[in-house]
Amino acid sequence: MRVRGIAGCRLRYEADEILRETFASELRYLMAVSHIVLANNQVANRFFEKTYRMPVHAWSTLYAVVRFPGLLARDVQLLFPRPQNSVSRAVTLLRERGWITAETSDADTRAKQLYPTEEGRRVLARIEGRVLQRQSEVFGVLTEEERDQFLTLCRKVILGGGLMATEAMSPGAEVDPERPSRG
Repeated sequence: MRVRGIAGCRLRYEADEILRETFASELRYLMAVSHIVLANNQVANRFFEKTYRMPVHAWSTLYAVVRFPGLLARDVQLLFPRPQNSVSRAVTLLRERGWITAETSDADTRAKQLYPTEEGRRVLARIEGRVLQRQSEVFGVLTEEERDQFLTLCRKVILGGGLMATEAMSPGAEVDPERPSRG
């Protein structure tokens, strides 16, 4: 691997070489997904903080509430797996801004169903326009067929059961050297 640097200074790897080696490693699939998600989150976080003074998880919570009126706060996690306290803070922020309301559920008086306000719908419509542009920026390198294939594969991974459940990362789990990796 080529590195560049000045005598006496820490060496710096070329970005394309780091990515090429990482995406050829045994961890290539998780590293690739992590790279895409984290790079996009970095861009999205800057946009939402600067433009709307809110974290990215607040926009995704607003999206979930507008798309699924009456959703419970805990069910936002079905669409956007985030810590419950992040969702709770997002719900509080959105309520304070008047973009959503919370009503006591008829089925469970402890639960609050979330509904968008008209202002919340208008804000989301503005945000969605920008997010659609961002989606085109990210996936513009793929053909429509490749995008469809990517989405099909994402759905398969999401519904496959291994994304939110883990044995490998459970406390006390150990690596079995006899068990071959599945990647």
